[in-house]
Amino acid sequence: MKTDVEELTPTRVKLTVEVPFDELKPNLDKAYKEISQQVRIKGFRPGKVPAPLIDKYVGRGAVLQEAVNDALPELYGRAVEETEIFVLGQPDVEVTELDDGNQFAFTAEVDIRPKFEVPDYDGLEVVVDDAEVTDEQVEETVGNLRERFASLTTAERPVEEGDFATVDLVARIDGEEVEDASTSGYSYEVGSGSTIEGLDEALTGLSAGEEKTFTSTLAGGEHAGEEAEITVTVQSVKVKNLPDLDDEFAQLASEFDTLDELRGDVRTRLGRQVRLQQLSDARDKALEALLEKVDIPLPDKVVEEEVGRRNQQLDQQLQMAGLTRADYLKDEEKTEEEFEAEVADAARLAVKGGFVLDQLAVQEELGVENEELSEYVVSQAMQMGVQPQQLAEYLTQNNQLPAIVSEVLRSKALNLVVEHVTVKDESGNEIDVDAVQRELNGETGETVTVEEDAAETGDAAETAEAPAAEETSAQEAPAAAEAAAEEAPADKTDDEEKKDA
Repeated sequence: MKTDVEELTPTRVKLTVEVPFDELKPNLDKAYKEISQQVRIKGFRPGKVPAPLIDKYVGRGAVLQEAVNDALPELYGRAVEETEIFVLGQPDVEVTELDDGNQFAFTAEVDIRPKFEVPDYDGLEVVVDDAEVTDEQVEETVGNLRERFASLTTAERPVEEGDFATVDLVARIDGEEVEDASTSGYSYEVGSGSTIEGLDEALTGLSAGEEKTFTSTLAGGEHAGEEAEITVTVQSVKVKNLPDLDDEFAQLASEFDTLDELRGDVRTRLGRQVRLQQLSDARDKALEALLEKVDIPLPDKVVEEEVGRRNQQLDQQLQMAGLTRADYLKDEEKTEEEFEAEVADAARLAVKGGFVLDQLAVQEELGVENEELSEYVVSQAMQMGVQPQQLAEYLTQNNQLPAIVSEVLRSKALNLVVEHVTVKDESGNEIDVDAVQRELNGETGETVTVEEDAAETGDAAETAEAPAAEETSAQEAPAAAEAAAEEAPADKTDDEEKKDA
């Protein structure tokens, strides 16, 4: 087999492959066998029809086409391996010659990773925020915990801001009720502004049994973006009562006997979070610093696919929250053009980062052990709330393990960069990343990697009562792992249900 490579652009090549016809013999034999199983010719059992009769009744051309289709994937793979190019995506293949008994030739145009060398990264310096925990942060966290233990008591008075009102909501457009924007027995915190625009104003001053109608724009559902008449009826008015901030509260809300002990534990946990954030920032900024030293072309198609993936993820998240793209842009105070430009920039940066880390893994001859692969799958499964075995089976059945291997390799390559980078906080203190990592691991008795710091975003005080649920960044986790997690549907909260209104 002869293969020539023509560089169309720095990120796209054209392979011209010439194959001696003899190399197609196994594929031709297979094609005759399969067609023999399908045709029905009098006097011959299925699978026993001779090749000359297949040529006569089916046609030699059909056999050749079957053989070529069977041979192309392997021949293309051999051509890629022989030319030592790193292909991206699926090729555009064209059969250019099929001379029966003599020669077979085809071309394949495909995007490739640009050829480059990762420059020396010793001496890079990055700056991260100080690992400071303020008294205000401690008190805010304790206050959030206190809110969780608040009680509600019925108030025989009109609704005021901060009250919890149990209400019925009915939305109508042109006199017709909009079912997916109506509900009953909905508990709403007045003044939170978390549902329908104008609801806070309508409720204030109403007493139990009273109602009020106002006009608002529906945020979700079939009639999202349309104006509707909303009638709100108050069933009851309740006042939130916070427990006293004392030792008794500490015993109620945690494993500690005194409020001072609880505050101390909150400070420790917040300190852990900020140090994890330092490590995460160090990784991000180390990669940014390395990327600034590399100038490479990027395949347009690969960038476009990354842009599409990011937009699809955002749309799925907004749909689950009952919101629209317009709602999101309004909250972010961005125009559609500004948002599209940001997504395109982020996509280009992500693609470039992947290329650089892939090349670094090659240069440093990094590999992935089975134990590392298992640890990664377990970590992803825990963050997504699925069983490790379930995720492993999904990845295997859907041929996603190569993508996971690539993800682990990139993480190892980035770890290597961080090891060679000088990390300082804003106060000028140098941070020993390895020492901080060991310290954090020692506190928990288990290995915590800096990639997992996104899981530490909940209120620190919540862990005094029970382990906090971990979160996963959709952008960081492999799409295959996300698909596995989707098999376990989550329950809707009252707030999520009402965002349809």
